[in-house]
Parts: sequence; structure tokens; C-alpha cells
Amino acid sequence: MKKLTYLILATVLVATNIFSQQTDSTLKVVPEKSTLKFNINADGSHYFQATVLNQTWLRFNESNDGTTLFNKNAPTTFDVGLRRTRIQLFGQITDRAFIYFQFGQNNFNNTAGYNSAGTGNRKIAAFFHDALCEYKVSNGNQLKIGAGLTVLNGLSRFSQPSVGTIMTLDVPVFLQYSVDQIDQFDRRLSVYARGQVGKLDYRMYLSNPFPIGSNGITPPAIGKNASFVNVGALPNGYGPGINNQFGTYFAYNFFDNEGLTTPYMQGTYLGTKKVWNVAVGSVYQKAATWNLTADNSGAFKDTTYNNMLHLSFETFLDIPLNKDKGTMLSAFAGYYNTNYGTNYLRYNGLMNPATASTATNLVQGSAYGNALPMFGTGQIVYTQVGLLLPKKLLGEKNGQLMPYLSGQYADYSALQHKEMILFDAGINWFMTGHKSKISIDYQNRPTYIHDSKNDIKLASRKSSVTIQYQITF
Repeated sequence: MKKLTYLILATVLVATNIFSQQTDSTLKVVPEKSTLKFNINADGSHYFQATVLNQTWLRFNESNDGTTLFNKNAPTTFDVGLRRTRIQLFGQITDRAFIYFQFGQNNFNNTAGYNSAGTGNRKIAAFFHDALCEYKVSNGNQLKIGAGLTVLNGLSRFSQPSVGTIMTLDVPVFLQYSVDQIDQFDRRLSVYARGQVGKLDYRMYLSNPFPIGSNGITPPAIGKNASFVNVGALPNGYGPGINNQFGTYFAYNFFDNEGLTTPYMQGTYLGTKKVWNVAVGSVYQKAATWNLTADNSGAFKDTTYNNMLHLSFETFLDIPLNKDKGTMLSAFAGYYNTNYGTNYLRYNGLMNPATASTATNLVQGSAYGNALPMFGTGQIVYTQVGLLLPKKLLGEKNGQLMPYLSGQYADYSALQHKEMILFDAGINWFMTGHKSKISIDYQNRPTYIHDSKNDIKLASRKSSVTIQYQITF
């Protein structure tokens, strides 16, 4: 017992002696790091960096009419889900060489992997979203050439968004125009060139689309309305099975140039930059879709191949208003002409909280849960605006609030030109900028049905309320 007592006393004396030799001025304080970054050379121009992102949703949804969840009627649903879970690894390895990876999964809630046969698998595999190598040809940012699996494309800044920095609850997904049809969650195997020449930001690419039959879902049979081609049925003259896709995106910056580290484009800078640009974009793919047309007898037997061509014009404003108060304005507007082919229409529901429908008058069989006619041949206008409120509103150390509004108007030919109007209203609480934020969003969407004459009519509107907690670092 005495030996134990002596050992304890000796330990206390040694610790006291060590502590007494360190005054407040000599205590070492480990500085807080803003990034998970490993410098390869002395000045940090060569580095390798890691980032993480998790977006957790709590959502109450008013279901489309006829919706079922696990074979039970579900006029409303509540779900908890992981909208996005991601890890990024990237770095400037030499003066010229840049490498980038993104790994993760999306849309994981209690319906993930479910099928009515009871043979589904909820263990959705994480996968590489991006994996690319890039070489800087010029000394500055004038020309970078890269290749690999990448989000870079030609339609919109929201076709290649930095999802950890977006202002609204989610991106306008209709701008990810072929998501999981002939791409891998909006990524393509591409070779590209991008850069900045003065105030002009440009990107151009050529990609090999994936065949629709490898997306894990049985492709729809050819019908009167366009759908993505079953590539094995392409005749001679249409390429060796599937045609390459081309795209360009040009943006002119009136104030600050935007960052060019990765191909992703910022959602909002929260007042750290003064940005205003106008941009035009395009995407083209020969014989991307097909449909049946009437022969001389009036029967729909002839096969027609459609070139996919999307065009865009948009403007993005993200500027500080009062630096002392910490206020800023973010606004965006875009016009899009999307041509997939004759009457193309695709319903989609983000992380759909339902599994099926008992309704027999749906426009498409997938129009249940929170699904809406998201993609189609036609014309679309999209806009969003948000205002970052003064820092003193919540107190200097309690973050800032940013209310926002967004709206989408679409005129799709497959809806017989019945207007599709979608709007969201919400607020962000930036507790630590984008690193830690809570978002509350209200969405109101339209639903459509076939009437007794098989014409499409606008039915009731439905709503959802979502709370998101995002952590990214």
C-alpha cells in the first residue's frame, strides 16, 4: 500500500513540476485547421486534400394520389434519409498534374433496395462518382486538359454543382438531364478542356455515354414517346452501338472570376466573392432516343431515331451587400430548351419515400410518392433568389440566416403543354458557414392524370416539408 502511495505522490510531483515550468506564454496551442490538407512541398503549392459531406433529411410528404408504401395505402409519409454521403480526395501533385476522386452514395432511406417480390437489397453499394486526371497546359488557368469519370458537362452550372455549397435545399435536378439513364449519377467518361481566358470561363467535352441497359433497371419498350435507345438496336450508320456526346459551356464574368480547382461550380460564396456572370451552354448526342411513328396504314410500327440537343442561357449573381453587417444577395435565372425527341417525359422523385401506386390513370407508372414530371422535351425557366441576413440578428457567434425562394416553369410537349410549376421556399441557418448548416424547405408540386378521354389534366397539388442537417469539412 505504501509503495502505491509513494508512486501516486511521485507522479503528482513530476506532473506539477512539468506544468509549473510552462507559463501561459509557453503553452502550445494547436491551431484550428480549416481543411484536411497535406502539403507535399514547402510552400503548399503541391498538396493532397480530403473533404467529407453528409446531408441528412427528415421529411414529411403529401403523397401523389394512389401512392402505396410496402403495399399499404400511404396518403402521407415521413422518412429519415441520407440524401448524399460523400468523400472527396484531390490534389495538385506537381505544377501541372491534378488528380480528383469522389466516392459515396445517395438517396438512402427505408425504401432503398425494396422490391415487391421481397428480394431487394438495402445495402446500396457506394461507388466512385468521379475519378479523373488533369494536366495544366498553361502556366495559369488558361487551359487544363483532363479525362476520366467526371461531372463536367455543357448545360448549366447546376448540371455540375458543388452540392456542399448550394443555397436551396437541393439542386434543380432537371438540369442533370440524363441522370442515371446514360450516365453514372450525372458523371460521364469524358475527355475535356477547361480554363479561364481573362474574364471568360469555358469548358468543352466529348464523352462515351453508357448504354441504358446497364443502369440496373429494365429499359422501357419502344413506344410512341421517345425513350433512350436500346443501343443494340441501332442500325448501321449510327455508330458502333452508341454515339458520343458533345457539350460546351461558356460563362463571362463581369466581376471576380470563379474558382477553377475542380470541375464543380459553387452554389453560393456567402459574401466572400463578388460574382456576376452570363453563360450559354449546349449538349448534343446523335440518335440518343427512339420512338415509333405511324406507317402508311396508320399503325405505329416505324422506328425513328432522335438527336438529343439541349441549349441554355443563364445568369448568376452572388455579391456582398454590406460587409460590416455580413449581408449578401444570391440570385440565378436560366432558360433551357431541352430536346430529347418526340414527347420524351420522365418522372422522378428525389429519394422517393414510397414504393408504388394503385392508381390506374397515372401519366407514367413511376408517378407515385413525391415524383413529378422532371425531365422532358420542351422549354423550362428556372430561378432562385436568397438573402443572407445580418450577423447581429442571431449574435456574432450564432451564425446567420438566409431565406430563399426558387421556382420552375416547364412546358413539356408530353404533358400536352399543361404547365408544370414547381416552387420551394425555405431558410438556411448557417451555423458555421456551409460546414454546419440546417435547412428547412417547403415544396409545392403539381400532379397529373389521364381523364376518361385519355387526355392529360392537371390534378391536385401536393406539398412536402424537409429539414436537412449538413456537415461538410
